[in-house]
Amino acid sequence: PLPRCPSQPLLPGSDWGNGVRLSLQCASQIPEARAVLEILERCPRQPRKGHFPVIVVEGLDATGKTTLTESVKDALNAVLLRSPPPCISQWRTIFDNEPALIRRAFYAAGNYILASEIAKASTQSPVIVDRYWHSTAAYAIATEINGKVEDLPPTHHEVYQWPEDLLKPDLVLLLTLSPEERTRRLRGRGLEKTKEEAELESNNLFRQKVEESYRRMVNPACQEVDASPSKEEVLKTVLQLIKKYCGL
Repeated sequence: PLPRCPSQPLLPGSDWGNGVRLSLQCASQIPEARAVLEILERCPRQPRKGHFPVIVVEGLDATGKTTLTESVKDALNAVLLRSPPPCISQWRTIFDNEPALIRRAFYAAGNYILASEIAKASTQSPVIVDRYWHSTAAYAIATEINGKVEDLPPTHHEVYQWPEDLLKPDLVLLLTLSPEERTRRLRGRGLEKTKEEAELESNNLFRQKVEESYRRMVNPACQEVDASPSKEEVLKTVLQLIKKYCGL
């Protein structure tokens, strides 16, 4: 029998992993959804983090995540991982054109697949992660909650809580920029944008909801970093925060 499909797009919660699996099962007519589910099912359900710290870098597009994560990786002799992980990222454009429920499930599944890679890598060295759960959650909340910032779920709502079944990082850094500076950088890049990145650019309200969702995340909360100074200055600030919170 077919699984009973969720009627609502996937929002974060304590039992997120099962919701992700169910949503992918419901999309089994899409070959790539079956492939993602197969990869996900091969991953351990609750992998344990190794002894080395795991540091996540979050932020809207064009805030400098790629440059920063590369620099931090070199400075700390760390492993750099990205979400969605390479084993499924080639299907990103396919899922970006699917309905919200399936699109969300893809990115959420990417987090769980990535968790097993983080667990393995963190037994050998520090791990830097370019986007992880907070991104998926912030975009999901901003997309699914209609209205203004005031209409978001209240602070301390469970959607802002880290899922119990997902490997947790030691530190999450949120790179922030003024909308004007971010737009200027985006224009200079000329890269292909996902649906949500295009939405972010054209819709000021959507951007505000994403940013506010990031700020409401807890356990772990995001440590905000102003990304407007020079690359060197931002790196210096970030390394100081890593030293403070992770002892590196």
